[in-house]
Amino acid sequence: MQLSNEEEDYNLSLSKFESMLKTNKVLFFDSEEFEEIILHYLDMGKAALAKKALKLGLDQHPKSVGLKLVQVEMLVFDDKLEIAEKLLNELYAIEPNNEEIYIQKANIYSKRDQHEKAVEFLKIALTYTEDYADVYNLIGMEYLFMDKLEEAKESFIKCLEEDLEDQSALYNVVYCFEFLDQNLDAIAYLTKYIDKNPYSEIAWHQMGRLYYDLKDYENAIRAFDYATLIDDEFLGAFMEKAKAYERMKQYEEAIESYNRTIALDDATSYALLRIGKCHERLGNTAQAIKYYNETVHEDPLLDKGWIAITDFYIRQKNFQKALFFVNKALAIDNQNRLYWKRYAKINKEMNFFEEAEFGFRKAVEFGDTELDTWLFWVNILQFLGEFDTAIQTLLQASEYFPEENEIEYRLAGLYFMAQEETKAKFHLSNGLRLNFDNYILLEDLFPVVWTNKAVRNYIEKYKKD
Repeated sequence: MQLSNEEEDYNLSLSKFESMLKTNKVLFFDSEEFEEIILHYLDMGKAALAKKALKLGLDQHPKSVGLKLVQVEMLVFDDKLEIAEKLLNELYAIEPNNEEIYIQKANIYSKRDQHEKAVEFLKIALTYTEDYADVYNLIGMEYLFMDKLEEAKESFIKCLEEDLEDQSALYNVVYCFEFLDQNLDAIAYLTKYIDKNPYSEIAWHQMGRLYYDLKDYENAIRAFDYATLIDDEFLGAFMEKAKAYERMKQYEEAIESYNRTIALDDATSYALLRIGKCHERLGNTAQAIKYYNETVHEDPLLDKGWIAITDFYIRQKNFQKALFFVNKALAIDNQNRLYWKRYAKINKEMNFFEEAEFGFRKAVEFGDTELDTWLFWVNILQFLGEFDTAIQTLLQASEYFPEENEIEYRLAGLYFMAQEETKAKFHLSNGLRLNFDNYILLEDLFPVVWTNKAVRNYIEKYKKD
């Protein structure tokens, strides 16, 4: 492929400059060449070389406004705002109509979190610039910093009116629509945008995402299809399309799209996991477990992978294998509440009640505060005859669920068994108040208490009152 004259000149300038640095010979460059060289090194993250080029440039062109503006940009980047501002004021006296002066002033105010002031200077820059798109984009970013999403959205739209190919503005305008819960408006906007720029894979991809969020999976897939037709290596669009196929229960098509992402890049644990899920739903159990194993091999720290294998064997009623895999998961991360909860449930199914109690206790210890976890744990404690611990556990649970009838009925039953009638009646009254019909829990969980006529009479009296 032949290079344009500009590219050839640019590469020649760079090689000439680097040759000069190696030989210590001082060669002449015009000021624009120096600007391009400096910006190249800044883009490459080579700040030291950029500063060296700037010094040499200013030595050769001490009055160059362009080089001094680059110097301002570097000073702002280094947070030397006062020096940068002083230099800008000097440049303003020389070229008051130079839009870059106002852009850099805006940059300084933005760094100081004075975003309103930054917008003021950017609006002045609009009156002098020929690159409206760039300035509108900068204004949009300032409005984003101020959380003024409507104003930001309008600025990014104006940017795209000037430059349809500005991808950052396109992403940002969609972000604004989404943040403002204007997904349908975003789709309408993208439809008009695509009429002008039909081969924008980014626009089609964003439209697909918006349809997906609206649960319109057919239109989402159609949009992702266009994105992948335009760019057949668009990994994100293939991934999103696979997710949409999954939602529509078209698992074979989902597998095909997930496999496409693996062909385009190294296999990700997420794609492997989803392929396994799809195979399981298709009844391909051998393939499902194969992909689940590949998932945890690819990323041993991904809890969803271990959970998928464990839950697979739980559904198969193969509790020995489920326990084997959850123990492997715990060996990698013994502070994962999801692993401990499954460990507890599996041991409960296998009638290993002490292990189950330990598992529920660890799940809560590591942050599982779901109601069913507390209740499973208390049921096990009750079965083991640890009534005092069960009471203390329920009192702890009531801090998270202060108005939960299932906790109140259990406390009532346990206090009746402990012959603490005052406390028992207090919690029974709470349970009846919260959900009268659920008193049947006493009969199910505390048959000894239920045989007490005084308890049933208390319930009848409460009903009449």
